[in-house]
Amino acid sequence: MSLNTDLKVLVVDDFATMRKIIKNILTQLGFKNILEADDGSSALELLKKEKIDLIISDWNMPKMSGLDLLKAVRNDPNLKDILFVMVTAEAQKDNVIEAIKHGVNQYIVKPFTPETLKEKLEKVLGG
Repeated sequence: MSLNTDLKVLVVDDFATMRKIIKNILTQLGFKNILEADDGSSALELLKKEKIDLIISDWNMPKMSGLDLLKAVRNDPNLKDILFVMVTAEAQKDNVIEAIKHGVNQYIVKPFTPETLKEKLEKVLGG
C-alpha cells in the first residue's frame, strides 16, 4: 500500500523536538510538503494562507489545544474537509470520544513508532 505523499501536511506541536520527530518520519515515508506550527492559533493562521491536506496535531498545547483546533477546522466551511490526526499522550476514553465527536480522522497515542504513524496514515489516506 503506498501513501499519497504529494499531500501537504501541517504538523502542529508546541515542542520543536516532537515536530522534528514527526517530520522525520513523514520524510522517510516520502512526504515532501511539510509545514509546521507551534500551537493551534498559529496553525489556524497558516491554514488560512496555505492549502493543507492533512493536519497532524498534538492535543495539549498552550494558547489553543489540538481539540480546539479540530473544532475550528471542522466549523470552517473552507477547512472542514481537511484530514485530521490527533497525537496525544493521553489515551483517556473521554478524550478519544470527544475527538471522534468533533470529526477527528485518526488518533495516535504517544509514544508511538514510525510504523504506528505509517499505519494510521494509511487508514486516513486510504492507501
